[in-house]
Order: sequence, then structure tokens, then C-alpha cells
Amino acid sequence: MNESTPAAPVVLDVWCELQCPDCHRALTDVHALRARYGDRLDVRLRHFPLEKHKHAYAAAQAAEEAAEQGKDWPYIEAVLARTAELGRTGEPLLIEVARELGLDAEEFDTALIDGRHMLIVDADQAEGKAIGVTGTPTYVIGGERLDGGRSQDGLRERIEEIADRLLAEQG
Repeated sequence: MNESTPAAPVVLDVWCELQCPDCHRALTDVHALRARYGDRLDVRLRHFPLEKHKHAYAAAQAAEEAAEQGKDWPYIEAVLARTAELGRTGEPLLIEVARELGLDAEEFDTALIDGRHMLIVDADQAEGKAIGVTGTPTYVIGGERLDGGRSQDGLRERIEEIADRLLAEQG
């Protein structure tokens, strides 16, 4: 048996915004990929708020606050399940979801006011633009960009092909 350190997980960046119905539909693929690969695949949410969704930027900051409080994916998924409601109610929904998940809602409110997570969101968005992300969801794995904004048909299979290849290369 080989006693070497385990290979680093393959990274899948998911460029997403939390007011995007397509990103909500993409969660099905994210769940399936997590189930298939477990800790061999590191699924990272990257922020790409779109101007057409006026609450997406605040939602991205709220997701970073949730990450700081240890519940990034539960929070992301809860907000994505309510994209239409977010569009109508905005920031009060972001605070409400935090409260429902048992997070410190006051701290969320403060974080949205003081903008402490804006730099992370801005950096993600700038990196996304630099590599050609134009819409959400967009996946990047093994240096390949897959645009899910137009259609998600066949994307999970393509991600699995790339992940399988990268994992096989690691031996």
C-alpha cells in the first residue's frame, strides 16, 4: 500500500450569484458531484453578481458572512431556493435566512452595512471577468471553462470527464 500523502482534491470553481434561478438549478449537479467524488473534489463558490439582479451583490457579501460563521453552503442553498423572493424583498430576506439557520443575524446586518466582505466579492468578480466569465453559473475545472448560463445539458457529464481525467493523472 502506498503511504504517500493523499492527492490534493481537484478544484471545481462554480461562478454563481445568489439571485440567479439557473444557479439554483445547478445545485442538483453540485450535489451529484459532491456525492460522487466526496473530498476528492473541492467545490468552491465564486461570486459573480450580475448587474441585472440588484440584490446579488449584497447576497454575495452575506454568503461570505455565512462562511465566516461556518455555514457557507447551507446559507447559499437556502438563499438560492428563494431567488424570486430575494428579488422582491432584498436584504431583509438575507437576514431572515441567517436567522433561520441559527446564525448571528445582527452580525449579518452589520456586515452588510460596513461592507467588510466587499473586497472578496470584488476580487472574485474581477477574476471571473479576466477569465471570460460572462454569466452564471459558469464552471471552471482543470483550466477549462464551461458556461452553464445558456444550457446546463451535459455539463455535469463534462465536469465528471475532466475530474476523472485529473484524478487519474494524480495516480
